[in-house]
Amino acid sequence: MTRIAIIGGGPGGYEAALVAAQLGAQVTVIEEDGPGGACVLTDCVPSKTLIATSVRKQALLDAASLGVHFTGGGDGEVGGVMVDMPLVNKRVKELAQAQSADIAARLRAEGVEVVRARGRLVDPQVVRAGDRTIRADVVIVATGATPRVLPGAEPDGERILNWRQLYDLPELPEHLVVVGSGVTGAEFAGAYRSLGSEVTLVSSRDRMMPNEDADAAEVLEEVYRRRGMNVMGRSRASSVRRTPDGVVVTLEDGRTAEGSHCLMTVGMVPNTSGLGLEEAGVGLDRNGFIEVDKVSRTSAPGVYAAGDCTGVLMLASVAAMQGRIAVWHALGEAVQPLRLATVAANIFTDPEIATVGVAQRQIEAGEIEANVVKLPLATNARAKMQGFNDGFVKLFCRPHTGIILGGVIVAPRASELILAVSVAVQQRLTVDQLAHTFAVYPSLSGSVTEAARRLMQPS
Repeated sequence: MTRIAIIGGGPGGYEAALVAAQLGAQVTVIEEDGPGGACVLTDCVPSKTLIATSVRKQALLDAASLGVHFTGGGDGEVGGVMVDMPLVNKRVKELAQAQSADIAARLRAEGVEVVRARGRLVDPQVVRAGDRTIRADVVIVATGATPRVLPGAEPDGERILNWRQLYDLPELPEHLVVVGSGVTGAEFAGAYRSLGSEVTLVSSRDRMMPNEDADAAEVLEEVYRRRGMNVMGRSRASSVRRTPDGVVVTLEDGRTAEGSHCLMTVGMVPNTSGLGLEEAGVGLDRNGFIEVDKVSRTSAPGVYAAGDCTGVLMLASVAAMQGRIAVWHALGEAVQPLRLATVAANIFTDPEIATVGVAQRQIEAGEIEANVVKLPLATNARAKMQGFNDGFVKLFCRPHTGIILGGVIVAPRASELILAVSVAVQQRLTVDQLAHTFAVYPSLSGSVTEAARRLMQPS
């Protein structure tokens, strides 16, 4: 029986463990914090739970345009809708723990041993977990990553925070200054603005989310400004200091932004130090990420890696697939190398931004030849009924064959709508095939098939 040791119990680790157990391997997962790892306990699951609450609050605030009005209001209330922040945070934490417990139960049911300890490599076939020594034929490293700390802006857990510390706040921040306008910064900035905080978003670039689709980022920034958010472009933060009743963020150009709290969202660093990786022959890049190939192999024989510690693409779905691919390859099963061109991603803002396949910037740079169509969501009948005015559906296809190369959807629940485009990209469907697929009328998904019809070419 093949023995597999997995260091890290996040998506890259526990999904690898489940596949390995189903294939008959003897599996041990070493996880210090609990099944699900940081993704479930402190990062993805808690943040999306908080965002779900903020989206519900925003829907109530927007209800007047549909003829629904709220009366009353008072202390702690905005437009008659009150946010009970201690209850919100309690629910966030309880839901994370419940999800972790569900994962633990599934691992137990599959016969996977979970060791609550910090793991490190002794050599490519030996893992130390606390006071235990575990010998394995295959080792998978899935240790994730940690919020990067900006020198001069070290989190204190009270006024200067990373996102893992937000859920311990006793009340809603009066004025939250968010440093960093990437995906994480944009998500939390939008959530806290909808919950009722004043929000200042500090972006070092010309626009928020500079690495995402420009049209999508423009829509979101317009929505944020309309909701009263202060978005400061070209404003790189140099330091953050506490004041008697808040914080002051100093920018490199000398300007300042003041608030009651500051949230630092300036990237992630891999959890790869102190694991014995280099001593075991596992190669790291200059930023400390584990170097892997498209089947998750590292430079050390028998050692694989998955998830954020590899820096390939920091998504839970990618981590999980990397872990599965590692197991399939290690156990000699049929396996397809990781194809980033088919990865669907979603930004859980309001509205959401979902993408898959090629990007608009690749087309504009001449790297890929493609036809493009973009349909405003405001023209969709269902969107009109529900009062959704912001967003669009964009599709890319090859000029002559019509093969769908990718797409972008900006809409409520875009994370659900993108699946149709994702299937089309994965299966190399054409716009003709997607156009001839029935969509419910009225529905937001009808804009996907409509976009495909716009791209159809006469035969």
